Amino acid sequence: MSSSSSSEQPRAITCKAAVAWRAGEPLVMEEVEVSPPQPLEIRIKVVCTSLCRSDLSAWESQSLFPRIFGHEAAGIVESIGEGVTEFEKGDHVLAVFTGECGSCRHCLSGKSNMCQVLGMERKGLMHSDQKTRFSIKGKPVYHYCAVSSFSEYTVVHSGCAVKVDPLAPLHKICLLSCGAAAGLGAAWNVADVQKGSSVVVFGLGTVGLSVAQGAKLRGAAQIIGVDINPAKAEQAKTFGVTDFINSNDLSEPIPQVIKRMTGGGADFSFECVGDTGVATTALQSCSDGWGMTVTLGVPKVKPEVSAHYGLFLSGKSLKGTLFGGWKPKSDLPSLIEMYMNKEIMIDELVTHNLGLDDINEAFELMREGKCLRCVLHMPK
Repeated sequence: MSSSSSSEQPRAITCKAAVAWRAGEPLVMEEVEVSPPQPLEIRIKVVCTSLCRSDLSAWESQSLFPRIFGHEAAGIVESIGEGVTEFEKGDHVLAVFTGECGSCRHCLSGKSNMCQVLGMERKGLMHSDQKTRFSIKGKPVYHYCAVSSFSEYTVVHSGCAVKVDPLAPLHKICLLSCGAAAGLGAAWNVADVQKGSSVVVFGLGTVGLSVAQGAKLRGAAQIIGVDINPAKAEQAKTFGVTDFINSNDLSEPIPQVIKRMTGGGADFSFECVGDTGVATTALQSCSDGWGMTVTLGVPKVKPEVSAHYGLFLSGKSLKGTLFGGWKPKSDLPSLIEMYMNKEIMIDELVTHNLGLDDINEAFELMREGKCLRCVLHMPK
């Protein structure tokens, strides 16, 4: 990696990044140029980044290329742009895919984490000037979720980064910048699972297991996990799952089975697969009168949810959530503190540790359902 001299103004740097050139094709390690941080931005030396299923889904299905994926990331501030007062060079940070400006209607409402200024970025560009900070031989390389952490260095808006305790292990807490936090928040912030309740979780990946953990910590009496991978049954018990259903083994509809197991339907059901058909099944599986379904997954195809209106007339509700309702700057430090105090489990979600050069192996492990979270470590 080549860098500027020790002048005040940061300069462009060159580093390695895993670049996706076409949908579904193996990522290629490339030399990329990373621009200096612009006003209110910071440039981060990525220490580690984990692979999330939405990275896989976007790589397989989207059309914006060349692109650097990755959004669950932790690193160290390398330089700061004009006007940045919250961060200093050397700070440990999490990069987050949805920001918190602190002054828009949603940030001020106390009801939402959907920042109107720094919300989900879908054009592959920076929030501030709608340009990229990556290039190869002068040609732009697009961002993903305004994070793009499959690179040794990246630039993010300072509102999309959270300063963290320097004692917190970056290779573990990076999971709190998306999947693990989303699952815990769905159980706590969105559903507000109560003690003694019955819960069903569809999809036992990182998000689903984090939902189960959140429900267990709230005192749920019954937590049913539904997955097509029987290998997940034993692992799920660690996170609080009391009953496991392999939906491929059933000879009757899943909602009938769950209603029988729960005496009429679960109090709470969670869709953590990214399949709108599963969202409908989850809605059918919760109790009449008060059953709540929370959908967390991001579907690759068929984004429309279909459900008979009678389900809603019976008193059921369907809610969606982004990042479990957490405001990143306001809330993530307390989650990290909970992890440091051993109040929540994160380590058990990390099944593989690989180098950035092994990123295609990581994608294949996730595609085949052989990992929960694979953490990618940057070269020393």
